[in-house]
Amino acid sequence: MGPLPRTVELFYDVLSPYSWLGFEILCRYKNIWNVHLQLRPTFIAGVMKNSGNRPPALLPLKAKYMTNDIKLLGQHIQVPIQLPKDFFSVILEKGSLSAMRFLTAVNLEHPEMLEKVSRELWMRVWSRDEDITEPQSILAAAEKAGMSTEGARALLEKISTPQVKNQLKETTEAACRYGAFGLPVTVAHLDGQTHMLFGSDRMELLAHLLGEKWMGPVPPAVSARL
Repeated sequence: MGPLPRTVELFYDVLSPYSWLGFEILCRYKNIWNVHLQLRPTFIAGVMKNSGNRPPALLPLKAKYMTNDIKLLGQHIQVPIQLPKDFFSVILEKGSLSAMRFLTAVNLEHPEMLEKVSRELWMRVWSRDEDITEPQSILAAAEKAGMSTEGARALLEKISTPQVKNQLKETTEAACRYGAFGLPVTVAHLDGQTHMLFGSDRMELLAHLLGEKWMGPVPPAVSARL
């Protein structure tokens, strides 16, 4: 019998394109490395407020760099990222509160669906330039991920309940306690210690901490399927 899997948490928000990149890499490696991956839907606006950070898009040079960076990373990691045409409206005005509450509800009641529903929300906003704020948009993502219409509607009705609101708040606060100032944040629990890594470009360092082999963002077993 081999060693028990190490727990790795990923705190993410579908409003963050870098979160999508980190999410896909970890989903590819979760069955290659000896890890138990816990997906933790988090509200990025709460993290930014707690840390006093500001969205990089508010600084023109950062926004310009990020536009090219995301495009190149999408190609490198083989994730179909396309920036929304009205980038600032999506990031700064519409936000992701309803979507992240919905994912919180999914995680509470149907955790086996969390990966697929999260991916579909990212596909909507960061690949097809579609809305993720309206109820029908969230339902469409859930149904495309394989949820029944009835099941998705039942979850959507719960996003304003204290249980869901408090759970998202608690998860966001947990990320902040680990030292988050943005997302994604990956937290590895090893030998009684926690290691917080910020960003989607720290997976090689995560492999080092875990004592696992890093084979690039698209390991051979995954590359054969893409």
